[in-house]
Amino acid sequence: MGLPKSSLTDDEQIVLEFHPHWSTLIATIFWTVVVAVVAGAVIVFIPAGGSQTLIRLVVAAVGVVAILVVGLLPFLRWATTSYTLTNRRFVMRHGILSRSGRDIPLTRVNDVSFQHTLIQRMLGTGTLIVESGGEHGQLVLKSIPRVEYTQNQLYRIVEELTDGDGVRP
Repeated sequence: MGLPKSSLTDDEQIVLEFHPHWSTLIATIFWTVVVAVVAGAVIVFIPAGGSQTLIRLVVAAVGVVAILVVGLLPFLRWATTSYTLTNRRFVMRHGILSRSGRDIPLTRVNDVSFQHTLIQRMLGTGTLIVESGGEHGQLVLKSIPRVEYTQNQLYRIVEELTDGDGVRP
């Protein structure tokens, strides 16, 4: 679910396309497994009786709904969040049923920086901070994969567009 090619201008080219880092799904995977194990254990240990089948079906239905809430929704949020860096702008899109987005023209970018902790460095992720002139000011994007590379590419394109002085030639 990246940026459609039809929304690019004639001289615009995609440099990078990515989603938030996969590590954002670790908690989702953990809770999905916990819900499945707990629901399975409850189903297995329901004592025999006249309403055993009905109770098992109710527990299974509650388990499925819980897995949809703690597993599927966060995954869909991750899958429908996309970042695209072109040679003209930085594009963010997100949303499952309704979509929203933000485009930052690279000629307005004042500063691009990143930060990551030791664990984030080991996982290859971090926080990208993009400062731009305008009413929204600073944009902080967490869990960006290959954050140093992304920061370098973004900075390189900004420098090319502005000729290093903040003014487009």
